[in-house]
Amino acid sequence: MKFFIAAGATVKAVASLLFAALFLSLCIPVHAQQYPVRPIRLVIPWPPGGITDVISRTIAAALSESLGQQVVPDNRPGAAGTLGVSIGAHAQPDGYTLIMTDVPSHAISATLYKKLNFDSVKDVEPIALPSRSPLVLVVNPKLGVKTTAQLIEQAKARPGQVAFASSGSGSITHLTAERFIAETGVKLLHVPYKGGGPAAAALVAGESNMYFSCISAAIPHIKAGRLTLLGITTAERSSLFPESPTVAEALPGFVMGCNTGLFGTGGTPARILDRIHADVMKAVEQPKVKSVLTSNAAEASTLTREQFKAYVLDEINAWGKIVRAAGLTVD
Repeated sequence: MKFFIAAGATVKAVASLLFAALFLSLCIPVHAQQYPVRPIRLVIPWPPGGITDVISRTIAAALSESLGQQVVPDNRPGAAGTLGVSIGAHAQPDGYTLIMTDVPSHAISATLYKKLNFDSVKDVEPIALPSRSPLVLVVNPKLGVKTTAQLIEQAKARPGQVAFASSGSGSITHLTAERFIAETGVKLLHVPYKGGGPAAAALVAGESNMYFSCISAAIPHIKAGRLTLLGITTAERSSLFPESPTVAEALPGFVMGCNTGLFGTGGTPARILDRIHADVMKAVEQPKVKSVLTSNAAEASTLTREQFKAYVLDEINAWGKIVRAAGLTVD
């Protein structure tokens, strides 16, 4: 930045120019550290209607208020969530592209896919875990079973004929069923769909027989009698459905959930990640956000950014073992 002082300029004029130069030199680095100064893209790797989409849009609205810039949801479904995650992984590491996806699907993909075009650990940075919720084992009432034990019995009597829906090949709903197959010895037919909402709708329509659904997609159908709830994948019975047993009562240790996490691009400055984490933690305490979480049978998490990062690494390792044990790979 250069200032040219004309010959004969007064002392007052010179002083004014020097003051202006000093003011601008101070303002430029402050402005460079501000975040955000433009809208933020929130990539959702799943179609509208599922719990990840609902939670994402709720958090996006809250962050838009606290950050002072619009956080714009962008649904990019496909390839069990890896299409949308890839967009975020290859974005500029400046905090203006974020990703909201379920942690298990992201963790599963790290081992399942041979040719991911991103590194699940290095290129994707965990920021916050705003929502935790269980899976539920539901069946079409026409299948005629009321318990997990009855389902296992019927599946063993009809090997390869009982079809299970999933929200996509390699998703948590797919791998949970694969774990069910491994632990029970049954043979099931896999019918994948593009998201949790379409999978639940297909189950209601009778296109498949059973589904390990994220609870939010199944609740309306369970309450309306369109689906039969056999069990919940929590360690203890849910207060939402206290009469329903856990799947673990039939299969000890069968515990998992649809936990929705917020991620950024690897290499994003820590000060930006910390700012976003802090705002997410404030958002989940808002009554309107709590209401959405509760209505979707979810609860907020208080994990720090470091704790969430450790949790994601643990999930990648744990699901990797399940993927390898099932002998599953996707090119």
